[in-house]
Amino acid sequence: MNTEKVTDYIVNWLKDYALNAKVKGFVVGVSGGIDSALTSTLCAKTGLPTLCVEMPIHQAQSQVTRAEEHIKQLKEKFSNVTEVRVDLTSTFEDFKNVVPDVKTSDKVNLSLANTRARLRMTTLYYFAGLHSYLVAGTGNKVEDFGVGFYTKYGDGGVDLSPIADLMKSEVYKLAAYLNVPNSIQKAQPTDGLFGDSRTDEDQIGASYDELEWAMEMQDQGKTINDFSGRKQEVFKIYERLNRINQHKMIPIPVCEIPNELK
Repeated sequence: MNTEKVTDYIVNWLKDYALNAKVKGFVVGVSGGIDSALTSTLCAKTGLPTLCVEMPIHQAQSQVTRAEEHIKQLKEKFSNVTEVRVDLTSTFEDFKNVVPDVKTSDKVNLSLANTRARLRMTTLYYFAGLHSYLVAGTGNKVEDFGVGFYTKYGDGGVDLSPIADLMKSEVYKLAAYLNVPNSIQKAQPTDGLFGDSRTDEDQIGASYDELEWAMEMQDQGKTINDFSGRKQEVFKIYERLNRINQHKMIPIPVCEIPNELK
């Protein structure tokens, strides 16, 4: 991959889209992870106003520290970058206190994790509306179109997706080219939605390198019977997640009423 040309292409795409949409700039949720670091850097390089928003909810200090380091670096490089921190911990706790109390289970924990992402989406759109900005998505190709590893109407609720055609490995290449802080480049990917130390690989059961391989194999028409051992296991994980998360990747179903009934 030609990192310089790909970077320039995405930056020009972002700028053209914003100008054609007659909006002033971008708002990006910055988490301390590689995807949001790359996205915010690409937005900053457009020269348009770029607002970096930190939205901790019981966040690990290491994630907060990485996000702060990245934003500080961006502000030193780009005069068009601003920041705001909105601690949503109390908002999240208030939500938990007003919904019916149910017995803790995996489903409850997942619903609350997704609630965190949706609170953040609401916050980003508050600032987008306030400043006439676009919400820039931070999902990569494997997450968005491979395994659907994101929250519907959470981090999946965006106006445009500048890095959604990049594999995770390509995200790392562009991040290195753009000098994203080493602490972020070396950190284990995590969505940070559960308030513990679990990584993306812990949740999915496969690494991003393995998922990229499985995505490529499926595109080539391979089936699970073509593999054995760990490869078969990874392909099975990928196929299952790709299947059950199609509702995130396809347009919302519309019940179309026959003309004769209208």
